[in-house]
Amino acid sequence: MRRVSRLPLSAKVNDYLRRKQNRANMKKAVGTLTPTKEWDSARQTKKMESVLLTLQRMMGTHERCMYCHDSHGADIEHFWPKSPYPEKMFSWPNLLLCCTECGRFKGERFPLKNDHPLLIDPTVDEPWDDLDFDPITGNITPKFDLVSDSWSEKGVATVEVLQLDRREALSAGYLKTFRRLSSLLTRCLNVDTGVDTADLPATLREADDHGLLGWCLHGDGCNVPPFSDFRAHYPGEWTACVATLRSA
Repeated sequence: MRRVSRLPLSAKVNDYLRRKQNRANMKKAVGTLTPTKEWDSARQTKKMESVLLTLQRMMGTHERCMYCHDSHGADIEHFWPKSPYPEKMFSWPNLLLCCTECGRFKGERFPLKNDHPLLIDPTVDEPWDDLDFDPITGNITPKFDLVSDSWSEKGVATVEVLQLDRREALSAGYLKTFRRLSSLLTRCLNVDTGVDTADLPATLREADDHGLLGWCLHGDGCNVPPFSDFRAHYPGEWTACVATLRSA
């Protein structure tokens, strides 16, 4: 999983979403709104297809699911589920790209604490602030905070709802990506002539199919070989690489 930058929509599409939300709000006020019917009707339009295409562009060439970053993002997902929260049904910041499996697991499950979501929104949150990765099993787990001596509440809720620690195919994909990234840095460590960081960020980014660079470079992964070894042997190159990837 990784932080996703939200792209802007065209003025026409923004206006369409605003009008559809106003219509839904009026229907809700008089008790005639059926969220699923309202959404399904709008979903068939070219304007909503443009929304889907924008979400897919946000995820790059492979158009991965914003939650698991493993499977293809098949459709538009409501972060705040549309039936319990129809007032957010056509809100652009509430729309994500989701795979079939993550959509099925999440459904209308949406834990809150003090009216704030406990699920990670990858377009708002840095996922690796609340998640951890096990390089042995490939599982995504909640992050443990040594300062508070407790597990991240957002991490716990996100892992539980999306079952990130119980999906074998997902774990296998994350492990494959971790080994690919590890192999790239190991090769750099074995080069006697020094490391050229000019192309390294782009190479790492290209190899990162699952958004693991956030964990490897500024999460707990920076303390795991070969990332810890690279940081120790080439501190300047490490800093330059991390800075370039952070600004991308």
